Amino acid sequence: MIANRSYDCIVVGGGPGGSTAAAIVAEQGHSVLLIERDTVPREHVGESLMPEAYWIFERLGIVHEMDRVGFTRKHGVQFVSSSGKESKPFIFADHDDRPSKESWHVKRNLFDKLIYDTAYNRGATCIDNTRVVDIDIRKKGPHKLEIQTAEGKTQEVMGKVIVDASGQSAMIANRMGIKDVYPDLKKAAIWGYFEGAKRAGGGNPEVTCILQTESKDAWFWYIPLYDGTVSVGLVGDNEFLLKRGGAPQQTFEAEMKNCKGIQNRLADATQKGRLQIAKEFSYTTSTKAGDGWVLVGDAGGFIDPIYSSGVFLALKSGLMAGEAVAEGLAKNDVSAKQLGRWEREFESGVTWIRKLVRAYYTKEFSIAAFIKEHPQHAGNLTDLLIGRVYEGSPGKIFEDMDPWIEKAKAGELETAK
Repeated sequence: MIANRSYDCIVVGGGPGGSTAAAIVAEQGHSVLLIERDTVPREHVGESLMPEAYWIFERLGIVHEMDRVGFTRKHGVQFVSSSGKESKPFIFADHDDRPSKESWHVKRNLFDKLIYDTAYNRGATCIDNTRVVDIDIRKKGPHKLEIQTAEGKTQEVMGKVIVDASGQSAMIANRMGIKDVYPDLKKAAIWGYFEGAKRAGGGNPEVTCILQTESKDAWFWYIPLYDGTVSVGLVGDNEFLLKRGGAPQQTFEAEMKNCKGIQNRLADATQKGRLQIAKEFSYTTSTKAGDGWVLVGDAGGFIDPIYSSGVFLALKSGLMAGEAVAEGLAKNDVSAKQLGRWEREFESGVTWIRKLVRAYYTKEFSIAAFIKEHPQHAGNLTDLLIGRVYEGSPGKIFEDMDPWIEKAKAGELETAK
């Protein structure tokens, strides 16, 4: 158990968003308690990072650590259509000459531990294998948490500010009834790791691949990792994947037969261990802050795994919320207005990623066909794939994409068929 019972800030959840927030607040000299339910390092899904995460790593002072660990460099994104036709890869460096022109494919256990250790090195008290049993959000604060160790010992701790980074458990949002699930984006994922799967080879750059099934009812992600394995996941509507009958392994293999691109890549591969299941429901929250509390990462909303935006947005929200919390504690203002001052800016970027997600799930939509007809938007699309949604005019592409999709749905575009 911990000796100190009272903190300036308590962060619930030691994933990328929570650990980033804890690091930012702790480095300003405030007392921070970071609580992680699982044992660190922990296994987790989401190995492909958007390049814009680079700037958060730079802020945390760990860019060099990403290469020291040896994570695979991610050079771009490639789409494979339902017919197996491969798009020209969107190579980031062809469009972006900044230091962030490349990203990484990471093993989440090592990556999450790196961010978690960064919070510790900045001065946060970090405890893992500890569960938050209850959160008591008081009108005037400080707020009270009841925590429990793996041995069953319980303890109460108090915090002027609670940062909820509990992932899709969304402890505060669920308690307050402020969670809003998008009915059209109730997805699930069946995923695992494979050895001997096809790699880029021949000096070709490694990219994240997004492969659509022939029926367009699901898609696969394909992420080459540094240890020789490849992360492969099948994503589709929750009803389609998990409630159609049959075990997840059977569903995964059935959809493999429905996807030429994944068959080619896994022809000589061996599955490592059992496949895992993750519900990827997309949702938002009506607010991300209140008096003495703030939501970051998936605890405040989740879009979809399609463009690998999850970890980047968790890091971004952790950074922005952490700065708001540190500033609020310094001037003794932990009001909802102060702690949520970043929310509007953050959501302005999320809007464009969400629109691109919905475009992909429109069966009549084809990224390759749209860019062929509107090549002037290739750079804009690459910006969205990079995560460059907080500068310039990221939404400009939708001035042509929205009407193009409507025409495709109406059967008026031969190129979209």
